[in-house]
Amino acid sequence: MSASEGGEKGLTQLEAFARIRLLRSPNIGPVSYRQLLARFGNAVAAIEVLPELGGRGKRSYRPAPRDKIEREIEGIQRAGASYLFHDQPDFPPLLAEIESAPPIITYRGDVRLASKPCVAMVGARNSSAAAVKLARQFGRDLAERGYSVVSGLARGIDGASHEGALSASAGATIGVIASGIDIAYPPQHSELQEQIAREGLLIAEQPPATQPRGSHFPSRNRIIAGLAAGTLVVEAAPKSGSLITARLAGEAGREVMAIPGSPLDTRSLGCNQLIRDGAVLVQSPEEVTELLESFEGTPRSRFNVVAEGREDYDFSELDGTDVSLEDTGAITALLSTAPVTVDELVRQSGAPMALVQMALLELEITGELERHSGGRVSLAG
Repeated sequence: MSASEGGEKGLTQLEAFARIRLLRSPNIGPVSYRQLLARFGNAVAAIEVLPELGGRGKRSYRPAPRDKIEREIEGIQRAGASYLFHDQPDFPPLLAEIESAPPIITYRGDVRLASKPCVAMVGARNSSAAAVKLARQFGRDLAERGYSVVSGLARGIDGASHEGALSASAGATIGVIASGIDIAYPPQHSELQEQIAREGLLIAEQPPATQPRGSHFPSRNRIIAGLAAGTLVVEAAPKSGSLITARLAGEAGREVMAIPGSPLDTRSLGCNQLIRDGAVLVQSPEEVTELLESFEGTPRSRFNVVAEGREDYDFSELDGTDVSLEDTGAITALLSTAPVTVDELVRQSGAPMALVQMALLELEITGELERHSGGRVSLAG
């Protein structure tokens, strides 16, 4: 393997390569990735046992091919991007706290911007002219006040928020995209995306050359919400993607803010509903900074119930033992397509937490388990 950005900052190239391969393997998500590292100590060891763990299902299991990862690394290098792993010093601290934090991100630009105070700004794509002007003003003023403005590079409010932040004298903005780091989306924002990569920070979770799909956008939204101490919704219709970001921010225990609008404009109904549900009403950048400067982990907004925090996995009690098919079967028998907490499975099964987590991990690798927010799990539908 040729030298790559993955081998920087304390990770050997062998371990960095294995981590990328582990995350790209079938049915491995952020939670199962962290559990495998906790159980087996490193990604090299985890890759070796994957075929055995996945082979307990109805089909044989193969990790991601080595040549596929080699091509991915070459694509990252061609794009002038770098890898950042979850346990490296520059990994954004607030993002690391969320339950579904991405174990690996790729980026272009100044990664230090993600460790500054961050505020997310999101809103409608088909936004009104007044809301676009307001988003640009808020973006500029918040950047002038020392905040990194985080958004998703979509048309409308997202783009205006980025542009406002870039226009500030000490402008700082972070763009999170739903595609690979080398794909501009939407195409009309290709110049803006390149400017953010040069002057700010561009982040992607998907491998290079990946075109955006519908399922990628909620994943992107969780990163936007996770990077910031608070999320501000400028204008949004009911059931819009911006409200998903607000909900994810609320579940992560972050501030949720909204700018009110006319009840006669459907594009304001989402913001008005957020305020009714407990989001903080804000009307100026000063009110946003006042709220976030006093943020110490307990949000003033009452929007949504804070989900359980990310777990640290302790598998030491399983040392020298193995999880049998009987153990996995007993846990499977307690599951249905209705989500349930892992704590409830431990209570009902009477088994140690480590054994239950390991049984769930094997079910996930074989494609039989689905994970939900708040540490809940269910059988795959």
